[in-house]
Amino acid sequence: MSFTIISIIALFAIGAIAFIFTVWGKKPGEPIDKVDVVPTDCSTCNGDNAKCEQECMMEAATKPTEYFDDEELDDFIGRASDDYNNQEIEQFAYVMHTMRPEEVKAWARSLTLRGINLPDPLKDEFVMLTEE
Repeated sequence: MSFTIISIIALFAIGAIAFIFTVWGKKPGEPIDKVDVVPTDCSTCNGDNAKCEQECMMEAATKPTEYFDDEELDDFIGRASDDYNNQEIEQFAYVMHTMRPEEVKAWARSLTLRGINLPDPLKDEFVMLTEE
């Protein structure tokens, strides 16, 4: 019983000492250090963090698929990325070039979730658009 009481008193003493050093040790008017919590949602993913991209993909998989006025691309579900002819590649290029640059990553996620592979000839251009 006495061990429990001594432990509780010691815990409060350590807390009081920590409080004194952090709050009372500051000069008047000097702000107390705060920890900034950065929200991690998909709008903050910039491609540098693979974990962020993976979490966004998993989050997107739980929501209804987002379309970018590209319903005609659903005809290519299940096709290999090297199995497109020039006319089909142009369909993808047209959609990619008519959207805002900040939408391109979300569009690629949408294609992935729908089972559509981006044609190989457009992949370099896609990377350039997402890095801008």
